[in-house]
Amino acid sequence: MLFLCTGNSARSVMAEAILNKLSRGHFHAYSAGSTPAGQVNPITQELLRRDGFPTEGLRSKSWDEFAAPGAPHMDFVFTVCDKAAGEACPVWPGQPMTAHWGFEDPVAFEGSDEEKRRFFSHIFMQISTRIHLFLSLPFDKLDRLRLQEELHAIGRKAAV
Repeated sequence: MLFLCTGNSARSVMAEAILNKLSRGHFHAYSAGSTPAGQVNPITQELLRRDGFPTEGLRSKSWDEFAAPGAPHMDFVFTVCDKAAGEACPVWPGQPMTAHWGFEDPVAFEGSDEEKRRFFSHIFMQISTRIHLFLSLPFDKLDRLRLQEELHAIGRKAAV
C-alpha cells in the first residue's frame, strides 16, 4: 500500500506508520511524495514516537521510487492531500486500487508550537480513523468493484 502526498513529510508518513503498526503484518505501507520535502517533519516524528509508533526507516522520498522497475508491488494507492490528488501520478505497475483520502495539511498550519502540535494530533486521529475503517473491511467478501466503492466511501467520511 502506498500513501501519497506532495511533500511526504507529515500526512503520508503518519499513514505509513499507522497502517504498518495496526495491520499487524497483514499489509505493508509505504509513503512518497511528488516533490518530497527531503525530511520527515519534526512534529510528525515527535507525535509518532510519543504514541509508540516506530519511526526507524521513515523518510521523505519521491513517488518515482515506487513506479520504477523492481519496486514493491502495490495493491492500493491512496492520496492523502488534495494537491497530490490533482497531480498526474506515475503509472503504477499492477493496476492497484486507488482512492483519495484528503486531510488538511498540518505543515501549513500557522500558530504557536503548542497549537501546531494539537493540529498535528488532530490530523493524526483523522488518518487513524480512516485506517481503522479500512482494516475493518471484509476483504474476503468484497469483489473488486465493491471494494473500490468502499475505499472511496472511506475517503468521503467526514473528518472528526
